[in-house]
Amino acid sequence: MLSHLPAGRVVIIRSRYHETITGALLTGALTELREQGVADSQIDVIEVPGAFELPAAAARVAKRLSVEAIITLGAVVRGETPHFDFICQSCANGLSRIAESTGKPVAFGVITSNTVEQAFERAGGRVGNKGQEAARAALELFSALKQWEQQQASGS
Repeated sequence: MLSHLPAGRVVIIRSRYHETITGALLTGALTELREQGVADSQIDVIEVPGAFELPAAAARVAKRLSVEAIITLGAVVRGETPHFDFICQSCANGLSRIAESTGKPVAFGVITSNTVEQAFERAGGRVGNKGQEAARAALELFSALKQWEQQQASGS
């Protein structure tokens, strides 16, 4: 168990594109949150059309004071055009900016793969579940920051 868990909201923002893959990521994220002690009543799930929309939703959600961590889930599979590169770059850069500007944990649980098979391997297959990993990363960052804040407040 982590030393600090969010008392407020943990919001999962899930892309519906590649729904079977992102559904498995969502299952992994929810399992991790519950195993770490986050109550279902603290968890919100928002669905957006695709990975490109994740940063816009995360920016809006991060403005809420009650939101203490955001987990983004998506899957982008390379096709025959440069579209993959634009979506991946926009998504990653946007989410990074939100985390930096708000100071809130914004976990990147977006699979970027060359094939659908590779995506499934990372959504509960032989390579693990990136949704579960993203949830764990969000909680670990939240806990580390809370611990640091307490040390600063106590003068340690």
